[in-house]
Amino acid sequence: MSIGPQDAIKNLHAERQDFLTRVLIAVTVGSGLVLVLLTRLLHLQVLEQDYYDTRSNENRLQLTVIPPVRGLIYDRQGALLAQNVPTFVLELVPEQVPDLDDTLARLGRLVTLSENDLLRFRDRLKKTPPYRGVPLRSNLSLEEVARYQINRYDFPGVDSVAGLTRNYALGASAAHVVGYIGGITEDDLNTLDEKAYRGTRYVGRTGVEKSHEHTLHGTPSTKIVETNAAGRPLREIDYRRGTQGVNLFLSIDARLQLAAEQAFGTRTGALVAIEPWSGEILALVSKPGFDPHLFVEGIDVELYKALNEDAQHPLFNRALQGQYSPGSTLKPLMALAGLDHGVTVPGKREFCSGKFTLPNSTRQYRCWKRRGHGRVDLDDAITQSCDIYFYQTALSLGIDAIHDFLDVFGLGRPTGIDLPGENSGLLPSRDWKLRTQREAWFPGETLNLGIGQGYLTVTPLQLAQMAARIATRGQGYRPHLVHATQDPVTGTVTPVLPEPLPPIVLRDESLWQPVIEAMQNAVHAPSGTAYRIGANAPYRIAGKTGTVQLVTLAQDEETAPELQEIPRHLRDHALFIAFAPADNPRIALAVLSEHSGHGGSEAAPIARQVMDTWLLNPETPSK
Repeated sequence: MSIGPQDAIKNLHAERQDFLTRVLIAVTVGSGLVLVLLTRLLHLQVLEQDYYDTRSNENRLQLTVIPPVRGLIYDRQGALLAQNVPTFVLELVPEQVPDLDDTLARLGRLVTLSENDLLRFRDRLKKTPPYRGVPLRSNLSLEEVARYQINRYDFPGVDSVAGLTRNYALGASAAHVVGYIGGITEDDLNTLDEKAYRGTRYVGRTGVEKSHEHTLHGTPSTKIVETNAAGRPLREIDYRRGTQGVNLFLSIDARLQLAAEQAFGTRTGALVAIEPWSGEILALVSKPGFDPHLFVEGIDVELYKALNEDAQHPLFNRALQGQYSPGSTLKPLMALAGLDHGVTVPGKREFCSGKFTLPNSTRQYRCWKRRGHGRVDLDDAITQSCDIYFYQTALSLGIDAIHDFLDVFGLGRPTGIDLPGENSGLLPSRDWKLRTQREAWFPGETLNLGIGQGYLTVTPLQLAQMAARIATRGQGYRPHLVHATQDPVTGTVTPVLPEPLPPIVLRDESLWQPVIEAMQNAVHAPSGTAYRIGANAPYRIAGKTGTVQLVTLAQDEETAPELQEIPRHLRDHALFIAFAPADNPRIALAVLSEHSGHGGSEAAPIARQVMDTWLLNPETPSK
């Protein structure tokens, strides 16, 4: 058999080798691809299982944080002072909004957005973390909510949220007591427990709302809902109930608060009324006030600037933060100090010629009564408010004894009331003057201190506390505003127990009596500086007037100018402290009427109206 040319050319071995090479390459590539696939499956199914489980659950499960219901605030009789009202809020989460300006422009075609709304929003945007919702418009109408809901899928990062906002029943009348809430900022989150404040839009800013924030706030609830691919809820997987905020009953009486507010009329000033045997604040007024609702949803820049620049300073809490000379309201304490140190006795008389001169000095220190009071004892000196008597008492005591005695009554330091921002006033001493002014203490400064002038400053709250401690003959309790707390679920009311202060002990307890009797004569005796409110009083009042000079007479001036001739900002402050009934005190108070003249004619009538409301009104329960 012959071999053809094609058979001679064919190489079976080479073909076999070529085939095997191709198979090997295919198997290698296939094995590599399978290995890659297995590696990827291992990575997805094992190494990153938790991550993708979480992503899957995020798509399937929706976590909703439900902010707690804020606790309510009542007065001592159960009248609502701060309550929650339903509202719809248009809210944006900045990091979820692709084009903020475009979104705002399109939203403005669905809901009304004023220039102030946009300004407030821009201001909040700077202070809020980008992952938290920022309110754009509050109090949406149902029609506006419906318009937005129809178009909600065109607005990523935007939502209309049903929630609660705060309403303050007494408005400006109790703004400095109750305070107000405001939106949470990034600075707040640095101090707050972020977990506890998830979903919460507000935090207390001033007043009781701030000082009792953690009591009022509560803890949020959480709800996990399973949804389908379209986001439609299918079933509730888990619900963890939080706690509502605790309700507070304040010690103030709403009727008394309003009566005190109205008694001031157009005057500016402050009033603090205390229940002497518990330290409970019955009324706390700072005039003028402000509308707290302006701050709840965020006040616009222009309005806030106007409030800050208002010459009457409505945002300033005069009752706690105002620091004033006590004037002659200090004289009962000076009398007690003189009696306790034995430099005077009730019947000891001093001659008041209207002028007082220190030894080896020509400078004259005048009495308010230019022609003098003649010979006066302790009772006359308090009743008629004789300056010369207390110049002599102060000189006999000396600055060191005066400082130590006033310190026992709490002057020069905060009372510790459960409100933020309390000032301490100033109780001067030798050391204080040497430390701050690098000067020695002079005898003339002791004389000024003896009549409540000079460096000494106090708050109206401190004056009211001073009156209460005289009323209780040295007993006393820390001033406080929370009367009781209430569990919002069970309704159980838990009274807040008063905190006793260390008693003020004189060397002889009988020394309180002549001072208290003199304070009664200051109100009820015809020669008393507050006789105009005591002449027809159906109960006994112990009180003391004060007139704080803002401008002193020159040494060669003999007659003070008429009140109307003095610019208002230079006119004297009028003060009055009192407690009643004198033999069984149920109320102690201090009144400051700014730039209005004499304590007996301006401040005392305000106090009388407040005491009448508390003591004579049958709706007020007896203590």
